[in-house]
Amino acid sequence: MRNLFISILIPVIVLIIPIDWIPIAGITIIEQRVLAIFVMAILFWVLEPIPVFATSVVIVTSELLMISNKGLTWFRSGAGAEGFGVLLPYQPFMKTFSSPIIMLFLGGFFLAIAATKYKLDINLARLFLKPFGEKPQNVMFGLMMITAIFSMFMSNTATTALMLAILAPVLMMLEADDSGRIAFTLCIPFAANIGGIGTPIGTPPNAVAMKYLTGETQINFAEWMFFGFPFAMIMLFICWRILLLFFPPKRVSITLTIKSSFLKSWQAYVVYFTFGLTIILWLTGFIHGMNSYVVAMIPVAVFVSTKIISAEDLKRISWDVLWLISGGIALGLALEKSGLSAHMIGSVPFTYLSPLVIVIIATLLSFTMSNFISNTATANLLLPLMAALGTSLPALVEFGGQKMLIIGVAFSCSFAMSFPVSTPPNAMAYATGNVKNLNMIKTGAIIGLLGICMIYDPVDLYPYNS
Repeated sequence: MRNLFISILIPVIVLIIPIDWIPIAGITIIEQRVLAIFVMAILFWVLEPIPVFATSVVIVTSELLMISNKGLTWFRSGAGAEGFGVLLPYQPFMKTFSSPIIMLFLGGFFLAIAATKYKLDINLARLFLKPFGEKPQNVMFGLMMITAIFSMFMSNTATTALMLAILAPVLMMLEADDSGRIAFTLCIPFAANIGGIGTPIGTPPNAVAMKYLTGETQINFAEWMFFGFPFAMIMLFICWRILLLFFPPKRVSITLTIKSSFLKSWQAYVVYFTFGLTIILWLTGFIHGMNSYVVAMIPVAVFVSTKIISAEDLKRISWDVLWLISGGIALGLALEKSGLSAHMIGSVPFTYLSPLVIVIIATLLSFTMSNFISNTATANLLLPLMAALGTSLPALVEFGGQKMLIIGVAFSCSFAMSFPVSTPPNAMAYATGNVKNLNMIKTGAIIGLLGICMIYDPVDLYPYNS
């Protein structure tokens, strides 16, 4: 109750104080209302007096009531007066629930549900683990590779749940005092977090980032994977070596047996074909001309029309994640269209900082915030500001500009894995009882900070000025 009171009181104060008291030059009444909504979003996402997805709904509703041209009458009185600002159309706020980004993630959810339902995921895991032999170090790397690849197309949480189940027989072979138990347990959530970097649908911050990568900065599915996939693989290798350095296994060999086989029903074959076709289409947009959002609707149409995904299966979709993303899109829309983000950026003396320092500050801020609150919430809060900053400073253009900031912040969100509360995969691994908080903090922080240091190289692989 105390958190709820604070989360409401402070935004109300921001809303009712004289506009001259706000240290943002040129702010209008509409922008003051957006600022109040922005402060409310921060407090609600950090303190969580209500579920994080509910905060997104509150954001959209507040924008419709307070700053749209179809809001409450007394919020519209004064329109046209000097210093009032411009009321925004209500339709774009409503459309955030059906944004192309939402459809992209929906397609990913359909693929994940179908793959799990027809055991494609566990059979691929069995198939991919065979080449890694019986050495504990190699088996661990194999588990991490599979986890990372699955996380590029499936929910990180669902992937972690699957791989922890596969990991159970491995842990049974290790002695209670074998430090390798810690390494094996941590390798799954860390690989899931890192693997999500590889594709636009791998993790919600990537989807939020795609919202701001439009026009000249637009990136399609294949282009994201061009720098995201190799970067994820490099970080996966570094993560593997760090875990082995801190927690080396004592056992000499491990024999892992996964009892499963590919299903041979016509529904299973439809899932196999659709899964492969969708990925191929995502990677070859330059040939067929469809963007990743359009391609994402293909598995949705195929699976519902063939009844592979039933009405009961739809209940398993992470609708809360979709609502959370839509709230972030709506918040970014209000910040941008009202002009508040430009005024906020203009009030900070960024011109006196080098582009490298700006990028470092942005990535460290997103990394720190994501360790304590949802990485999606962090992306929703920071990316609108980074998008405005990237276009307002000419000096940033030579250093990657808007694209560099947006991708850097999105990647940094995925590196926040220092605590059990940082990500759902971390929490699931911690719940096994095999790792202590200090184990996760020590390795997670090192891997995360190394990842941030490496952000600049893989992002530079992309030809910004082409």
